[in-house]
Amino acid sequence: MSASEVRGDYFDGRTSRPVPARATLEPQGLRLQGETLDRVVPLAQVQWPERTRHGRRIVHLADGASFHADDAAAFDAWRAAAGHRGSWIERAQQSWRGVLGAVVLLAVLAGVLYQWGLPAVARGVLSFVPASVDQRLGESALHTLGGQILLPSTLPPAQQEHLKRSFDRAVAAAYPPGQAPAYRVYFHRSRIGPNAFALPGGLIVMTDELVTLVDGDVEVVVGVLAHELGHVEHRHGMRLVVQTGVLAVITSLAFGDFSGWLATAPVVLGQAAYSRAAEREADQASIRILKAAGLSPLAMVRFFEKIGEQEGGRDRSLLGIAFASHPADAERIAVFRDAAR
Repeated sequence: MSASEVRGDYFDGRTSRPVPARATLEPQGLRLQGETLDRVVPLAQVQWPERTRHGRRIVHLADGASFHADDAAAFDAWRAAAGHRGSWIERAQQSWRGVLGAVVLLAVLAGVLYQWGLPAVARGVLSFVPASVDQRLGESALHTLGGQILLPSTLPPAQQEHLKRSFDRAVAAAYPPGQAPAYRVYFHRSRIGPNAFALPGGLIVMTDELVTLVDGDVEVVVGVLAHELGHVEHRHGMRLVVQTGVLAVITSLAFGDFSGWLATAPVVLGQAAYSRAAEREADQASIRILKAAGLSPLAMVRFFEKIGEQEGGRDRSLLGIAFASHPADAERIAVFRDAAR
């Protein structure tokens, strides 16, 4: 066989019968010749196969016909000798530098999309979600969590009522009449220790253990509840659900079924690890409500000090306000101290 030709099988695209043929490259195009075959196909109508380590080389033609070369090495040498190089993508795939560069680029792109693209998409989607959806999802989440980590409160009813009324007065002072986000406060004994978190629809949960940790300090409780109301006002819980849903869809496209996510959405809410930006927004809401009520933002400094004493400086795995993904306590304490000046 001449170096200027390569042998293989020709399929006309209409029948499965192969025709032994040889291929040559001419100025007019790709010439295919066999016992009952002699045709020239313009190169613009030829789809060349990518060079791989294994497998046959299959040349696809615009009319559905194809030429199959069994000897891949001979085909690659013949094509290269004729001056036809693969695309830059094909050449990059054959280079470890190209593959490494693609992996690094993919990792950077995935990080950028996760950090900025996903939240932006979630905000856009959330603008079309009615508030009634927040309410239904929040109640579903509270019901689910009530069967898993939340137990009936053991705080005296009078103390619960006093804390709720103190918070109501602070909220009333911070918002024009009728402008405050709708909310309901629940106290629960829990299996997660001192904590507080907000669910969509304005459902705010504070654990008995947190009230005990701060010795029933009303100002601290109001500050923590105000922080959670900030999450409600900015719909951070729903944004988290939408982001998780978008991520689940993307994951499903890559790896398969995502229907199980629908059943775990309430738990996702209960274990909400908001972004640092969301936490800063909620902290600002806490500062604003405390100041409007004539209370010092230093109340939140006392809260973080209590949390720090209990945790002994260890990395926390609590839910809600003390979640490890939040901005560092030192940063947040500085913000509340500055606000108190």
